[in-house]
Amino acid sequence: MQDPVSAALGSRPGAIVAVHVNYPSRAAQRGRTPAHPSYFLKPVSSLSATEQPLVRPQGCELLGFEGEIALVIGRTTHRVTPEQGWAAVRWVTAGNDAGVYDMRYADRGSNVRSKGGDGFTPLGVELLPAEKVRPDRLWIRTYLNGEVVQDDTSEGLFFGFGQLVADLSEMLTLQPGDVILTGTPAGASVAQPGDVVEVEVGSLDDPALTTGRLRNRVVAGDGPVGTYGAPPKADDTTRAEAYGQPAKGLDPAVRAQLSSVSVATLSAQLRKRGLNTVSIDGVHPLRPGSKMVGTARTLRYLPLREDLSDSRGAGFNAQKRAIEAVGAGEVLVMEARGEAGSGTIGDILALRAQVRGAVGIVTDGGARDSATLSTLDIPVFAGVAHPAVLGRRHVPWETDVAIGCGGALVEPGDVIVGDDDGVLVIPLALAAEVAADTVEQERQERFIVEQVQAGNSVKGLYPLGKDWKPAYQQWLEGGGK
Repeated sequence: MQDPVSAALGSRPGAIVAVHVNYPSRAAQRGRTPAHPSYFLKPVSSLSATEQPLVRPQGCELLGFEGEIALVIGRTTHRVTPEQGWAAVRWVTAGNDAGVYDMRYADRGSNVRSKGGDGFTPLGVELLPAEKVRPDRLWIRTYLNGEVVQDDTSEGLFFGFGQLVADLSEMLTLQPGDVILTGTPAGASVAQPGDVVEVEVGSLDDPALTTGRLRNRVVAGDGPVGTYGAPPKADDTTRAEAYGQPAKGLDPAVRAQLSSVSVATLSAQLRKRGLNTVSIDGVHPLRPGSKMVGTARTLRYLPLREDLSDSRGAGFNAQKRAIEAVGAGEVLVMEARGEAGSGTIGDILALRAQVRGAVGIVTDGGARDSATLSTLDIPVFAGVAHPAVLGRRHVPWETDVAIGCGGALVEPGDVIVGDDDGVLVIPLALAAEVAADTVEQERQERFIVEQVQAGNSVKGLYPLGKDWKPAYQQWLEGGGK
């Protein structure tokens, strides 16, 4: 380590604790939203300073960088409240939670080898006194070869800095000099030998308060990784994760096909494949004529229990986390147990989902502000309209889990399609096949309609029988579609 961070930390911190996921932008990439903070430890031997090299071990191809806001504890801290937690922080600085994804398959979660390498935790350059900044008014930027690749703020974190300190202090006694890495926003990726990674943290309120750029050049290791344990290994899934690519979603061409067909015809195709319980029953669009196609993000409500109202229902609860996590092309699907005596979504949160790029909202419970909801661009499908807030009947419980909505099982990533006839759940793996066959079925039905209008009997025609196939083929060749 080099001054001033080395002087501030003393000989070495006792602990370096890193948060897995804390930024909504990162959660959207990962396809999951945490209900609680979770952590891993990095060894003190991973510490380094600005201008010290980041070494990519021989045999590894995926040296990941993650710009982070780092907190340095200033006093012995044990079992404090979130309000007291921020007061235990003495300094804020920039950090880079580096690691090699090639090793993650062997210690995912603990990250001992993948993120514990020597020099994998650079900190610096300057320390910002905690009393001069607000914890929710910090910005962070990461640069790769001078280009900004991460740019976010601490304003919308899932877990505020005071909460992180309080949560950790429940089980650990934090000591002066301990470091907490508070999570990374979207944009974390991979650096190659010769690349330069820089991280900077500053105050949104005072442009003069900045850490300066923590700067580290990536270099190639000069010796092979030993064969005593798991060797480096990378595949396409690991590469996608390392480069920060979003969780696999719906192919745009398949989305376009699904948008062009009716839910009724899709239902017939799913039934042919033995899927008879994939309709979300009892929901209808608040704006007739609505069409919705997207992948599911899920939210689960449990029945109200008064002693859990504050801990589960107040603050940045599961409902608000779901709204802040839903992304472009996604549908927020809510399990409300068919409860008709309370709302589960209102106009402000629906508008926020729309602004974030969501393409639909589905609840088998009630919707508040239904008149306003019907004027938004985002389609909302609900069981009933009801004026009461969700706290009358529900406790927001968890997000991004399998749920039951309107009698249908919905997993995160399932394809959700809705129109005036209702809402269907299509397994992502079947979406392309179902879409193509539905397009063909509706094409055949347009031919059949023309024949019925011309006076032909439906016998042998509907569904299209073999005797009509030649005429159908001629119709296609003549421009029918």
